[in-house]
Amino acid sequence: MNATSPAPGRVVLLTTSHRVAPGLLSWPAWQALHAADRVLCADGAHPQLPYLREAGIAVEEAAPTAEEVVDACAGGRTVVVVATGEGEPALTDGLARIAGSGRVSMPELELLPASYDLPGARLLDLVQVMDRIRAECPWSSRQTHEGLAKYGIEEAYELVEAIEDGDRDELREELGDVLLQVVFHARIAEEHAEEPFSIDDVAGGIVAKLVHRHPHVFGEETARTPEEVKAHWMRTKAEEKRRESVTDGVPVGQPALALATKLAGRARSAGLSVPLPSGQGVGYELLALAARAEAEGVDAEASLRAAARVYREAIRATEKETGA
Repeated sequence: MNATSPAPGRVVLLTTSHRVAPGLLSWPAWQALHAADRVLCADGAHPQLPYLREAGIAVEEAAPTAEEVVDACAGGRTVVVVATGEGEPALTDGLARIAGSGRVSMPELELLPASYDLPGARLLDLVQVMDRIRAECPWSSRQTHEGLAKYGIEEAYELVEAIEDGDRDELREELGDVLLQVVFHARIAEEHAEEPFSIDDVAGGIVAKLVHRHPHVFGEETARTPEEVKAHWMRTKAEEKRRESVTDGVPVGQPALALATKLAGRARSAGLSVPLPSGQGVGYELLALAARAEAEGVDAEASLRAAARVYREAIRATEKETGA
């Protein structure tokens, strides 16, 4: 190793993200690659290599030691190392060891990110993981929309509980569980023989819906209050669905208290004066309470759940006192 070279040169460790299409590199990365005296990559199957060679970059498939890289930089030369997915820890550790010895004139070391993850890029990882699980897991490969339906309900309730508990770690985890349900169902939908769709179709559909229902954000209309925003939303939603009744689209399978509240809200928003049905029994009393809560801007479902939590704690306290 030439330890007395007056011009130690430069080592550029070039990192890329597998979540960005190969070949889409930053301009500083392309400049470094074209100006380099040598370009090295230990992984002959690295997805960037075909694109680098197409651009006229001569890439050597080699995994040099730290000593070899320092020697290659002697005389002021620049060596670019295209990092593998692990980030070349053996090379960087070796360079640190040599530098720590104090006996070698070290080349300049630069870490150059050639591509960056965009916000939401980890969703691509989730899609890839789901693809593999669907193909290789004996349980997941047999699941259907119908079989998974109950988990969607359970995960939604667990998310609500995490929100009400104010537990941030639990909230993050439950959001992930809900997201998994979306990706899982979309992956199953790809296999439909006649009407397949993918997670991209799901995302594209909700993007188009959000843009269309927010003309005050993406269009020329204006909305200065939450009430005006809601009016825009309901109007565009009605135009899209072409529904015959304001009750269309209200799932009757949801919890009864939420269902009653939703129906009362739809009627009120439509300006319909609909007398509550008269009848005997607790059901009609609960319906009246749900309608009153909705009119007063109270979430009846959340209110009852909060009261039930207090009741649960009272039960536990009584159990402790009585030893039951």
